[in-house]
Parts: sequence; C-alpha cells; structure tokens
Amino acid sequence: MDFLQEFFTNVFGNLANFDWRQPVMWVIGGILIYLAIKKDMEPTLLLPMGFGAILLNLPMSGALEPIHVLYNAGIANDLFPLLLFVGIGAMIDFTPLLSNPKLMLFGAAAQFGIFFTFTMATLIPMPVFNASGFAGWDFFTLRDAASIAIIGAADGPTSIKVANALGTQYAGAIAVAAYSYMALVPVIIPPVVKLVTTKKERQIRMAYSTTQVKKSTKILFPIAVTIVAGCIAPEAASLVGFLMFGNLIRECGVLESLSETAQKVLANLITLFLGITIAFQMQADKFVTVPTLVIICLGLVAFIFDIIGGVMFAKLINLFAKNKVNPMIGAAGISAFPMASRVVHKMGLEEDPQNFLLMHAAGANVAGQISSAIAGGLILSFML
Repeated sequence: MDFLQEFFTNVFGNLANFDWRQPVMWVIGGILIYLAIKKDMEPTLLLPMGFGAILLNLPMSGALEPIHVLYNAGIANDLFPLLLFVGIGAMIDFTPLLSNPKLMLFGAAAQFGIFFTFTMATLIPMPVFNASGFAGWDFFTLRDAASIAIIGAADGPTSIKVANALGTQYAGAIAVAAYSYMALVPVIIPPVVKLVTTKKERQIRMAYSTTQVKKSTKILFPIAVTIVAGCIAPEAASLVGFLMFGNLIRECGVLESLSETAQKVLANLITLFLGITIAFQMQADKFVTVPTLVIICLGLVAFIFDIIGGVMFAKLINLFAKNKVNPMIGAAGISAFPMASRVVHKMGLEEDPQNFLLMHAAGANVAGQISSAIAGGLILSFML
C-alpha cells in the first residue's frame, strides 16, 4: 500500500506541474519526426530534434539535466557546429567552383535575404501579454534581429554559432527554423524561382567548362580561403577554417580514411547529438511564444529573399553578358548543400530534358557554403 501511495503521489505531483504548452511541443516534436521519417527531410537531424522536443517537455522531465550538460559541452561553446563543419568540408568538391570562379559571386548574392531580414526584424512590433492580458508592444533587439536574420544563410551550424555568440534568448527557435527550412529546400525553391523567372530563362543552356583543375590548386584553395576570410571577417575564421580543414583532408590525398570518417561517421554522429541537444532550447515556456511564431515567419522571409537575390543577380549579369546564365543557378547560391544544387538541376531537366545544370549549380552551392560562413562572421564583427 505504501508503494501504491508513493506511486500515485508522484503521478499527481507530476500532473500538478503540467503546462498546457507541453502538449503543443509534443505535437511539434511529432511533426518533426513525421517529416524526418515520412518525407525523408534531414532525418539525421529532425528525428532527434523532434524526439528531444517531446523528451524535454514531459512534466518534471529527468532528461533536462543531462541534456543541459551536453548542451553546455557541445553547443554553448560551438564545439558541435565546428566539428560538423569539418564533416561538411570533407563532403564538398570545389572543382565546379574552381573551374568557373565567377560562380563565387552567386554565393555572395544569395545572402541578400540575411540583411533584408535584419532590417525587417528590427521594425516589426510584437504583442506582449501578461496575466491580465495584452500589455503592449515590444521589438527585437539588434542582437536578436541579427541572430534571426542569419537563418537566411540556410546553414544550421552558422545559425547556431551566431545565435550563441550574440546571446539571444531565441536560440532554440532560430535553430529549429534554420534546419527546418534547410529540409524544406525542395519545397521552397521551385515556386520562388518560377515566380521571378520566365520559362525561356529557365531553359537557358550553359556550356560546361573544360578547364582541368590541378590537384595543387585544390589543395591550396582551402588554405587561401581561410587566410582571406580570416582577414576580411575574423569572427568567421573558425567557421570557414573548420570547413576548409575538412576539405583539405579530402583533397590532400594522404588521409583517405580520415576523409571518409569525417564525411560519414563524424558528420552523422555530431548531427545526431546536435539534434537532440538543440531540444534544450525547445522547452515549452521558452518556445511556445509569440516571438517564436514571428521568428519562424521571418526565417521564411530571409530564405525566400536569399533565393530571389541569387536569381536576380543572375538576371542582372544577363543584361551585359554575351553567354547567358540560367538564372536558376542563382537559387543554388544558398548554403543548403547539396540539396539546393540538386533541386535546381532537377528543375532544369523539367524545363528541358537536355539542360544539365548540376555542375553550375554545384559551383554556386559550394560558394554559398563559404559565403554564409563569412556573412555570419561579418554579422558577429558588427554586433560584438
């Protein structure tokens, strides 16, 4: 009887700490798990993130403390994002970019949404509520706005690093938005591109460069990028440096086993830990708020305007260029590697079965990976 009494006391004690927002987080976690399993959208990240959102929002959850420790060990000090960048760098082949260096400009142009959204985030008022009801209006701080804007980089690790460095209280919502929109690249890019291009523009064919890239060039490139990026935006040195280090492991030719480990084991393991650890910032009292909804909307705005920025830059080039550029490759200038380039290539084939854009789109895509890290570093340089 004493056992039953203690059992029911614990159960009712837990129910006394129940918050109506916790079931909302269970639903959000369930949606993330559904997208991961049913739609195959970034499953290595969205599945642990969704499960973590459920786990952390159980009444009196005993998982809070161990995940807090993991959060401090891996996210608060930027360890997980940086290690993940090593794996991403090992996956990237810069050959398409090196054979056509002007594609670097598309990566830079596709960061337009970041700075557009930064301005918007500082101007949008948010309703504030208290126990008595509506209490007035509030605005995001400059640091909050900058952290939100970086969602447009379509780069989860960069978003996490910037949000942590700027100390925003909305790091959880920012991380969820960044990775969710990365997963939704196949859904977002096509309608946005079709909105700002004509069918004739989408059918433009581009000749492939026959320039052979020397092995020495591939080895020197990550070293040179690290030096240049570190001088331009010192705050980006760690992000760009770890990305380039991973690529150097790939291209040096003497560390094949390490390169394979970085691409598969390291990247997958860190992504799993990253996903479930991000859930620490998804506690119901912090996440189910008006600012979170605003952040989700602003993140979508940043993402869309990044795509538009890349496409419109390509159209601007076509006003002066003899050899026309297919504007769709501008959409691949976002950092969501390699999904963005694959989506653009698929769209090209749908418009013209003989229009192969993969190499061009891949060049713009890897340029976007570099540019997003530099953009994050520039924001940190301005804000810190």
